[in-house]
Amino acid sequence: MHRLIRRLPLPVPSSQPLRAKITVLVGLLTVLLLTPLAVLASMLIQQMVTSTAWKETRQQVIVTQTELRAGRLTDPIEPSVPGVDLVQVVDAKGRVIAASEEARSLPPLASTLPTPDEPQRDLQSCPQEDAGPCMRVSALRVDGASSPTVIYAGRPASALTEGTNLNLILAAQVALVTLLTGWGTWKLAGGILRPINDIRGTLNAINVNDLSARVPTPDGDDEIIRLAHTVNDTLDRIEHAKQVTERLYRRQREFTADASHELRTPLAGIRARLEDAKLHPAETDLEELVDGALGDVERLQAIIDDLLFLTRVCAADPRKMELIDLGELVRAETAARECPVEVRLDLDGLTTIKAVRNEIARAYVNLIDNAQRHAKRIIEVEVRTEGTYVVVSVGDDGPGVPEDKREWIFERFARLDSARSRDRGGTGLGLTIVRDIAVAHGGTVTVDESRYGGARFVVRLPLVPGYSSPDGAGPADADRRPSAAPHRGG
Repeated sequence: MHRLIRRLPLPVPSSQPLRAKITVLVGLLTVLLLTPLAVLASMLIQQMVTSTAWKETRQQVIVTQTELRAGRLTDPIEPSVPGVDLVQVVDAKGRVIAASEEARSLPPLASTLPTPDEPQRDLQSCPQEDAGPCMRVSALRVDGASSPTVIYAGRPASALTEGTNLNLILAAQVALVTLLTGWGTWKLAGGILRPINDIRGTLNAINVNDLSARVPTPDGDDEIIRLAHTVNDTLDRIEHAKQVTERLYRRQREFTADASHELRTPLAGIRARLEDAKLHPAETDLEELVDGALGDVERLQAIIDDLLFLTRVCAADPRKMELIDLGELVRAETAARECPVEVRLDLDGLTTIKAVRNEIARAYVNLIDNAQRHAKRIIEVEVRTEGTYVVVSVGDDGPGVPEDKREWIFERFARLDSARSRDRGGTGLGLTIVRDIAVAHGGTVTVDESRYGGARFVVRLPLVPGYSSPDGAGPADADRRPSAAPHRGG
């Protein structure tokens, strides 16, 4: 239907083409449907009226015949059938020997003389030159002793049965119904399409600077209302995407500014040393110059490496993921490093996760590095299961992290006071890398206070249930595994 409406070359108003096309199409369908019905109705009506008229005239001639044979015929004849006022009895010579009052002054109603083989006939008699209406006449031959007589009973043809008049009436009815149908369709289409026009108007008013407007959604559950809900849902997603994009763009600008500053600092140190050596070559200690420049280069390289690593940690690559005993990984990474303070390990059994090994190892190393830079005498590492997660916590006895900074500290190049500043080592991206790795593996990372008063970083990663470690320890053995001995660097 919709394709048909679009393809019709109809002259319609340019402001409301679809509404007008629907109205015109319904009007054409109404005409095409009613015209054959009107033609059929005209034929049936004419046939019914004509049949009724001749039935009544036949009834009258039979009554008159009965009176004639019984000798009770009077002159003038009194018609007994309502509507049949013209009755004549005509002899064989065509003379009217008896008639009703209305037919006394008329010549014989017909010139047709029924034959003995067909004594009764129905016929229509029309005067010449429009002298009067046509007559429906029934003729009945009555054979007498001397000569036959003919009884005529007739009535004027009803104006309703005249083809032209009846067709005009039916045509007017078809036109009236078509107009009423078109008017109703115009109103109905307007009501149906009004919400679409409201949606179009609202969408035209929406611009990229303000996506808060929504299209009206009336009560109900029809297709147009569902369309309005879909449009609003789409606008919600677009607005959310715009907010996310703006937030990411703002963070990207902040990150770019911070990264530029962080990269500029070691470059400025190298430049200052080189310029000082150029101005005072005799007073320059070459070994001190090289060591200082190498330190700045190492810091610059560390920042660049961390930035590149962050660009790769968006989502864990399923092709690189493997089953990892997190407790064993923590044990191995701790044993492989030298630490100036005591590291206490408390490792639970059955701490299996599915992850990218080098990323999880990097996250743990970053936490240990952070704790090592701020711990005074001790670092405590714990690996345990907690519901459907494996929990790794790294705590120290350093200055800790203020509560109002515990979310912000995971931002790139986040700065705290001098107690936990990057001047004591690090690039300012370590905790950001930990957060991104945890999120990429479906986990979280938080920071609170350790039992020694310092900071405690807690990473939660999804546990792989029902997996036994290579040594065959099952769930019942988990609590019986001995804790690792304290680890000391050096």
